[in-house]
Amino acid sequence: MSNSPLPPDLIDRIAHARDLTGRPRSEPLLPYRSVGELLSRRAAETPSKAFMIWYNRDGTRGELTYHDFHRRVIGRATLLARLGIRPGDRVATYSGNFPETALIYFACWAYGATVVPLSVSEDEAHLRYIIRNSEAKSIFTRPELLDKLRSILSGGDDPISIPLQVEPVDESAEGYFPNDADLPFPDTEALIVYTSGTTGNPKGVLLDQYNLLVDGFALASHHRITSNTRMMCVLPIHHVNGTIVTMVTPLVAGSSFVLNERFSVHHFFPRLAAEGVEVVSVVPTLLAFLLEADASTDGLDLKLHHIICGAGPLTVDLAMRFEMRYHIPIAHGYGLSETTCYSCCLPVDLPTTDRRLWLSQHGYPAIGPALPVNEMAIHDPDGKPIRPGERGEIVIRGHNVMIGYYHNEPANRSAFEHGWFRSGDEGFFLPGPDGEPYYFITGRLKELIIRGGVNISPLEIDEVLMALPGVRAGIAVGFEHDLYGEEVGAYVQPDGGQALTAEAIIAACRQALPFAKCPKVVIFGDQMPVTSTGKYQRNKLRPLFAEYRTGRFSDGKGR
Repeated sequence: MSNSPLPPDLIDRIAHARDLTGRPRSEPLLPYRSVGELLSRRAAETPSKAFMIWYNRDGTRGELTYHDFHRRVIGRATLLARLGIRPGDRVATYSGNFPETALIYFACWAYGATVVPLSVSEDEAHLRYIIRNSEAKSIFTRPELLDKLRSILSGGDDPISIPLQVEPVDESAEGYFPNDADLPFPDTEALIVYTSGTTGNPKGVLLDQYNLLVDGFALASHHRITSNTRMMCVLPIHHVNGTIVTMVTPLVAGSSFVLNERFSVHHFFPRLAAEGVEVVSVVPTLLAFLLEADASTDGLDLKLHHIICGAGPLTVDLAMRFEMRYHIPIAHGYGLSETTCYSCCLPVDLPTTDRRLWLSQHGYPAIGPALPVNEMAIHDPDGKPIRPGERGEIVIRGHNVMIGYYHNEPANRSAFEHGWFRSGDEGFFLPGPDGEPYYFITGRLKELIIRGGVNISPLEIDEVLMALPGVRAGIAVGFEHDLYGEEVGAYVQPDGGQALTAEAIIAACRQALPFAKCPKVVIFGDQMPVTSTGKYQRNKLRPLFAEYRTGRFSDGKGR
């Protein structure tokens, strides 16, 4: 890992977790050397074929062929060189689902730089941490975000000085075509995605170009994505789901994708029909939004074969309600940023009856068998395999496993303790029809709250609650929610010194946290459940919030 030497024993464990049994990474599963090489090949083979189609918020449509996309990518790679960015440097993006953002991603990969996506909804303190920790050399942003970004960089105790580039870039920066010797290699670092953990600061998941390509290859194969398949992206491309499933996978397949600036229940089905989309990737929250809006498919010529769904808790109830209402198969799957994206998924050719049994008959919707790109297992705390039906930790090893957490040896040591990547998620498996294990996720050993597919660390919220006057102890609790999969609640033990109200606590949290991370419900209690070592037992409090599962909580702005 760049600039971060690890002890030999840890290097060996990570290397083991990145191999397949009988197929080390030295024997790659696909022939492409880099994203840039593959893009160049596609542009030469099918220059006039549409690669990226996009819709802005106002419904404006645009399109770039493989030839034009490649030409603009090379132009931006030239710009990176002119700006003093060198191969191996980190380039951050503070943007959204815009065609320019996708072009910058691919330009970095063609040039050999590493992309560091920044979420525009992330906490300012975390953004400053990510920019510093990643050692980003420049940030690409939108004109409308420039003032906000400058404010973020100048905030805190130690202002950050870093060059800012405003999208869209100068279209005259074109014409640099690297020689073969200049092309990146499979192990060239490509992406650092920061994911929330159970500690305050997010962890940087470092992925190389082979990670991106091989997981895209696995997804294209599993979901029957061919050169004639059109996909659609409605998820943020600063997450691996949006990046890998609906940008890299179409490139691997030689197909095309439709990029939406944002998800809309009103435009979702009409746009799928208008563009002839066959596969789209969503999080469970979007399924809930479509059901709540009773979005209609009447009169639409849908070519949709199935919906990929993951990145958050899918309930049996939500899965069944969606399938019964729309008769669209859900290919439920599972993966993490640390495994590039998906590691397993329900087969897309299951008969309807069989698929619905796997989604509904075992208490949790099945996430399917492992994709061939990796192996999966259920381990006990000592790293030993567990028998079918017994619960333990989901572990993964294979070609899509990350290089490691950037500049974070303690996190790497914990994650690769037994030579597999430890997900921190609890699950079990049952034998499938051919004896192959079908996996299920039942919860998290890590105490993350996953709201609408976004990881939230409860400790961040704990700190705000504990700082409030009149609070003896306060902790964040993730509770089941029909729209978001999970919502944020707070369990508070008053100190008895002054009167406390739920409204006052929520209002105080709103001053310190973005709406997504704020508690929506506050429950008061006299005792805080703890372990023998004094650790809070959040899961014991979840049943107290059961009546709020269907609640709608507004930020006062109509959202």
